[in-house]
Amino acid sequence: MATSSSARAFDVRHLQLARALFAAIAAVMVTFSSDHSAAVGLAVFSGFALATALVFALSAWLVFPRGERATAILLAVVSAVAGMAASVPSWRETGFFFGIVISWAFVSGLIEVIAAVRDRRAGRTAAAPRDGLLIGILTLVLGVALIITNPQFSLGYAIEGAGSFTLTGIVIAVGLFGGYAAVVAVFLAIAGFSPRRPEPIPAAPTEEAVS
Repeated sequence: MATSSSARAFDVRHLQLARALFAAIAAVMVTFSSDHSAAVGLAVFSGFALATALVFALSAWLVFPRGERATAILLAVVSAVAGMAASVPSWRETGFFFGIVISWAFVSGLIEVIAAVRDRRAGRTAAAPRDGLLIGILTLVLGVALIITNPQFSLGYAIEGAGSFTLTGIVIAVGLFGGYAAVVAVFLAIAGFSPRRPEPIPAAPTEEAVS
């Protein structure tokens, strides 16, 4: 007999909170790092993507029923591929940061948006289509923001008493990823802790129905 969603030990709330946790870790690492180079940005993105892939892979079997696992599996594969590619030390250059993060943002963002629209039309509430739609849009916005950021941008400036600094395209790009991770962490944490409407529990079969 298949286990109903109401009897599952894990639900969408746990998926949201797990994603929020790893997004928050990525945001903190970017925020409190004085080095926003491609190497550091790709290291943080790699950890974030691989952790997110693991969360989706586990949720495919622990959270979603058999007929609703495709989206979680696709997102797990996309994030795992991006995370493993970003983990290669010899590839950690500015151009690769832009390429891999933009590709991941557009592919995973589109998957979440399409899945959310499909689930909403199908009347599914367990998959939280509204939350998935917003996260998908935010991920697409990250991709667009990185596309319009010039990797070759460089602006020198000085702060009295602190010294001279250079604002580059990769510094902006890593900062954008950190900001994206922070927004996603806050939104998913709020969604995960928000009260839910109790799902209707199927009535037990009567003696007449059993007979």
